[in-house]
Amino acid sequence: QCTYLQIEQVQHTHAVVLSRPAWLWGAEMGANDCGVCVGNEGVWSREPLGEGEALLGMDLVRLGLERGSSAREALEVITALLERHGQGGSCKEEPEPFVYHNTFLLADRTEAWVLETAGPYWAAQRIREGSRNISNQLSIGSDITAEHPGLRERARSQGWWSGHGEFSFTQAFSLEEQPPRMEAAKARFQAGRELLRQHAGHITAETLMSILRDKASGICVDAEGFRTAGSMVSVLPRDPALPCVHFLTATPDPSRSVFKPFVFVAGIKPVPQVRSPTFLQDPARQIPRFQSSVDRRHELYRRHQAALELMEQDQERGQQLLETLQELEKQGLEGMSELLEGTVTPRPEELADLFFDCVEAEMKFY
Repeated sequence: QCTYLQIEQVQHTHAVVLSRPAWLWGAEMGANDCGVCVGNEGVWSREPLGEGEALLGMDLVRLGLERGSSAREALEVITALLERHGQGGSCKEEPEPFVYHNTFLLADRTEAWVLETAGPYWAAQRIREGSRNISNQLSIGSDITAEHPGLRERARSQGWWSGHGEFSFTQAFSLEEQPPRMEAAKARFQAGRELLRQHAGHITAETLMSILRDKASGICVDAEGFRTAGSMVSVLPRDPALPCVHFLTATPDPSRSVFKPFVFVAGIKPVPQVRSPTFLQDPARQIPRFQSSVDRRHELYRRHQAALELMEQDQERGQQLLETLQELEKQGLEGMSELLEGTVTPRPEELADLFFDCVEAEMKFY
């Protein structure tokens, strides 16, 4: 059962950790126990959005993680399901529909891909070196590694491409008049690319955390009723003997949140403090949908929100709290870098309790 559709189950699914809007089945981003990471962003193109409920891009993130043991396999899962079931349905828990198509970043220990879609059509680009970002717009030009078999014919038949010379996915499928949201995203995309370029060759987990916290560029959103909801940074060592480490905030606004480390091991201790409540009469499940609202905040979210209010009311105490949280994050980063350098070998039960312990410590500070 996905958010709106039921699809065939597969025989085996991987363990996943997900950062997701609480009302739906899928996720904005996540990782699996094979070291595959996927994240998505909304995009609008020349392809019509369609009114019907189908798979959300966020469902496809989760399905790719559950069913793909590599980035390439996750990409194949997503494109096959996209072609079979389509994408569509409201992406927001409100009566007024908010619909978009999707772009994806996919990575594992050895490969990285960008996958961009327009309705059932798609193009994928393998990233062979350096860095790559996405931000609410089509960005794959003529460097296409794999594509929907009907992609070029669709562009030619609609008059978006002459059928001769170089084919650019972005040029063919981008809207001539971008919606304001996408127009604003251009600056964010350029800023992200520039910040990554500045750190080329020595990008660390801390580098990415600082980029995700950048408010001047609009990467860290905190305006117009929108706020960056959750953030995640993953370290995927090429050496298979070393574990992948995923840092998740589980709270909004990374500039005032703690990135907490998570490692896949057997017997992971459940962390109910970051699981949203469930409702028997859920307005997202009842038809017509979203006719009422419920409070989906989990316990860490509530305490974090109360702490943010304190920071705004009492600057001095707010600054003290922020410094305490930064110290907690630093300890987690130091512990994980020792693990990744192979200088310490923690007991498996320590890693099983790791995320739980970090969340508990953060709650105590609040």
